[in-house]
Amino acid sequence: MDGILAVWKPAGWTSHDVVARVRRLLRIKRIGHAGTLDPEVTGVLPLCIGRATRVVEYVQELPKAYEAVLQLGIATDTEDLTGRVLEELPNVSVSEADVRRALRSFVGEIEQVPPMYSAVKVDGKRLYELARSGRVVERKPRRVTIYQLELLGLELDLPHPVIRLSAVCSKGTYIRTLCADIGRALGVPAAMAGLTRTVSGGIAAEQCLTLEQIEALQSSGQLADKLIPADRAIAHMPAATVGMDAARSAFQGKRIPLRLADGLSPESSSEGRLVRLYGEDGTFLGIFECGDEALKPVKVFTPTEELEPR
Repeated sequence: MDGILAVWKPAGWTSHDVVARVRRLLRIKRIGHAGTLDPEVTGVLPLCIGRATRVVEYVQELPKAYEAVLQLGIATDTEDLTGRVLEELPNVSVSEADVRRALRSFVGEIEQVPPMYSAVKVDGKRLYELARSGRVVERKPRRVTIYQLELLGLELDLPHPVIRLSAVCSKGTYIRTLCADIGRALGVPAAMAGLTRTVSGGIAAEQCLTLEQIEALQSSGQLADKLIPADRAIAHMPAATVGMDAARSAFQGKRIPLRLADGLSPESSSEGRLVRLYGEDGTFLGIFECGDEALKPVKVFTPTEELEPR
C-alpha cells in the first residue's frame, strides 16, 4: 500500500497519535505525516504511506490554509486559550475598520518569533521542553509569508471580541503567533481560541477521511482505492516524459540528457529545478533535478516502486 492518505485529524489527538492509529489499522510501519498539528487543532493531516514517505519533504513545502478564531482581551503563555493567562482586559473595544486595517498589515512576507510552546530547537532543546521547566529564552525571528488573510466574521459586542479569519501561509507559520501579533497591532492582548487546517500539501478538507471511515474502508478492503498517488501529491513540480530506453536508464539512477525529455519549457528546465519524470507509458520514474545538459536523479522509483500512471 503506497500513497498519500488524507486524514481529518480530530481534536484531542496529537499528530503522532494519528500516525500510530493508522499504523495499527494498516499494519504498516512506514508512515509519516506531512506537517504537525497541535492536539486541539482539527483538520487536514496528510499521511505518506509506504514508498510515498519519500515525497514527504516536498509535500510539506506547499502552502497551508487555516480558519482561525481569535479572541481579544486575553494573552497566554501558549498564545492560545489552553495556556496560562498572562494578561486580561475586562472590556475591549475595536472597530471593524481597525480589524481590517490590522489584517491587511500582515499580508506578505513577515517576521515571526516562534512561541515558547513550540517544537523549535534552541541549543539542542525543544522550546516547549524549556517552557515546561519555567524557562523563557531568546528566539530568533523567522521570515514567513502570509499569502492571503481574510476576515470571515466578527463579534465586536462581547467584552472579549471574537474575530474569525482565514489564512493561506507558507510552511513554518505559527497561526497562534499571528493571532497574538494581530492583537498587538490592535493595541490589545489576544490569543487563538480555535483553529482548523483546511488545506495541506494541496489536499483540501473535502478529500479527507475520518479515522472511523479509514477503519471501515480498511476492513472492507477498499482503503487502497482512496490513496492519492505520490506523484499526484507533488503535481506542483513540472512533468517531463522520456522514451523507453531513457526510462530504463532513469530506473538505474543514471543521468538523462535534457534533449531526451519532452514537455519541459525553458523556465521549467532551468538549472536546479525539480521535475517529475515519466515513461512514455505513463509510469512515474521519480524526481529529477535539471542540470546544465542533463536530468540527474534525486528520488528514483524503481520498477518495484512504480506508482499509478498519470
